[in-house]
Amino acid sequence: MRLARGGGVLVRVAAVVVAVAVGVPALLLAPWPPEVGSAATGDAALGRLVRQHAGADGYEGLSVALIEGGRTRFAGLGTGDGSRPADQDTAYEIGSVAKVMTGMLLADLAGKGLSPDTPVRDLLPDAGLSTPATLAELASHRSGLPRQRMTPQLLAGVMLMSYTGRNPYGVAGRDEVLADAAAVGSEGRGEVAYSNLGMALLGLALAERSGMRYADLLRTGLLDPLGMASTVVIDPQDDLPARHAVGRARNGLVMDPWRDHGNAGAGGAFWSTAGDLARLVAAVMDGSAPGADAAAARWDETERRRIGYGWFTTRYGDRALTWHNGATGGFTSFVGFDPVAQRGVVVLGNTSKSVDSLGLRLLGVEEEGGERGLSLVTMVVMVVFAFGGLGLAVSAARGRVPDRLSAVGRWLTALLLVVVARNGGPWDVVPPLVWIVGAGVLAAAAALTVVRWPGLPLSRGGAVWWSWAGVALPGVLLVVLGVALVV
Repeated sequence: MRLARGGGVLVRVAAVVVAVAVGVPALLLAPWPPEVGSAATGDAALGRLVRQHAGADGYEGLSVALIEGGRTRFAGLGTGDGSRPADQDTAYEIGSVAKVMTGMLLADLAGKGLSPDTPVRDLLPDAGLSTPATLAELASHRSGLPRQRMTPQLLAGVMLMSYTGRNPYGVAGRDEVLADAAAVGSEGRGEVAYSNLGMALLGLALAERSGMRYADLLRTGLLDPLGMASTVVIDPQDDLPARHAVGRARNGLVMDPWRDHGNAGAGGAFWSTAGDLARLVAAVMDGSAPGADAAAARWDETERRRIGYGWFTTRYGDRALTWHNGATGGFTSFVGFDPVAQRGVVVLGNTSKSVDSLGLRLLGVEEEGGERGLSLVTMVVMVVFAFGGLGLAVSAARGRVPDRLSAVGRWLTALLLVVVARNGGPWDVVPPLVWIVGAGVLAAAAALTVVRWPGLPLSRGGAVWWSWAGVALPGVLLVVLGVALVV
């Protein structure tokens, strides 16, 4: 009897140890989404307006420019790197906003004799391109090229990005982009279908025709004339720009900077500031920028939306706004203007939460259908995943766990779901406490299983191989995810 009692005490002590071993790391690793702090710079009235529209959750730093009446006002909220207040000189990855600059380079060169109807393969004869797309078709997403050549490596990188923080495109340069373009077809040519690959290819073609790198063509053709000294394309070995922001995912994970300089024409490795982009928007609005007519809408995408060279124009009631947005792993951006009211806006943020709605609100319109974000289905699924250990906890508490293999398999599966929920969940919308409670349930499931462990057989009935598979599959997936996080 004494031995049995001693054994029972040991089991209960082990249960407490297991619960603490699972629960404490979970608490320390809980998702804490970014929040805009109290820091503010620039125009106080604009800052209050930005804070009102943006709210506090999901953003860490915001740099905003509002151009109206021939005057530009700036405001910064929060921090760019966790300590330094954001302002008009804070550098952000701007992603696809760079596409408007590539379109403007084409428009400017067209004014100097380059025909927009030139087939891209005429400018890149050694690239092995099969697409008959023209420069104008590339600039307006009518080339038929896919959004991206989706290789297994890229697909895995995109799927794991919110867990690893790594750039899925690596340091892809000119050769890699040309190889991707040569490996795909151009189905659907003539229809507007957004293509990062097409814009990257356009940038390389314009650079080839000009006899220089894309970054140099951008500098001489657009940035220097507009005084945009803080806008750069970084090479893999380059330092990040001075006063650069640190990008974060919605779950707070720090994201690696993107150094895919071969994709610069589409927004890879591209950094700028609210100050520089305000110069660009103002000069496009007044027509003084090189290639400003790239913003002219030329082709229909939908009844409400048209496209020029890079720039989109969307109708909101009786108003038409010209714009583009951008997103990388840890940054989002928006530039836009009302050509009739001569009112423009720049919004840059250093998290993966979209700033589109904020930009549109500053221009006086609401995004149709409300702010885009995680769908309700995704939110529900992730909350359910966070409580993946609930079923095992209940079963163990009621003594209904049939055997050890079943218990281990169910616990590993629950752990996998909780880990997936940690980085994939909507914790900028749903309180992180929900995930913490879910992790606590997982810890309780482990502790209750330890209590039942001495009385459980290894396997009860059925095919033993199937029981072992139930352990192996989630175990292997957890190992793969762990390797991805550290390699």
